[in-house]
Amino acid sequence: MHRYFIINKPFDMVSQFVSSHDVRLLGELPFDFPEGTHAIGRLDNHSEGLLILTTNKKVTRLLFQGKVPHERTYLVKVKGEMNEATLQRLKEGVPICVGEGEEYITTPCRVEIVTRPEGLFDHPRELPIKVPHTWLLITLTEGKFHQVRKMVGAVHHRCQRLIRVSIENLLLGDMQPGEVRELREAEFFELLKITDYKD
Repeated sequence: MHRYFIINKPFDMVSQFVSSHDVRLLGELPFDFPEGTHAIGRLDNHSEGLLILTTNKKVTRLLFQGKVPHERTYLVKVKGEMNEATLQRLKEGVPICVGEGEEYITTPCRVEIVTRPEGLFDHPRELPIKVPHTWLLITLTEGKFHQVRKMVGAVHHRCQRLIRVSIENLLLGDMQPGEVRELREAEFFELLKITDYKD
């Protein structure tokens, strides 16, 4: 019987249970995960938010290699005030580096300027609110390496916070950093809009 979890991955923790480096690991969370649990769709150590953990090895294929791309939404804080022209560039696609000298134009996506959500959990190194910044909500259906950070960097805005808030209808909601929730299998796949998980 497979098990399914979502967590709010804290800042400065890698999306792994084992590493040869001296880093904070998922096993340090105060939860007794079953053997064979692994992360789906990693977040880098400086990123925060929604991360899927499961014992089901089929989830990666079902979620990222299916015919229908799945949406992931990120709440992003960037340095400086972003204008509408720059916002439009992000929506239409910008060039980012995806390999050694290889340039890739990102596919069109949804981007909007938002206000900082009320009750958003704090970041240990967040700059004072008076420093000019912009909060964005970015929804992608692709996930190149460090794509969101590279996208905002391509339009000359440095990423200061990156929080994944949803994968399809699977929501971070009010989960606090390090919090773990277990979902029933049917609910898990329904929220991810995956119908062929029993094949």
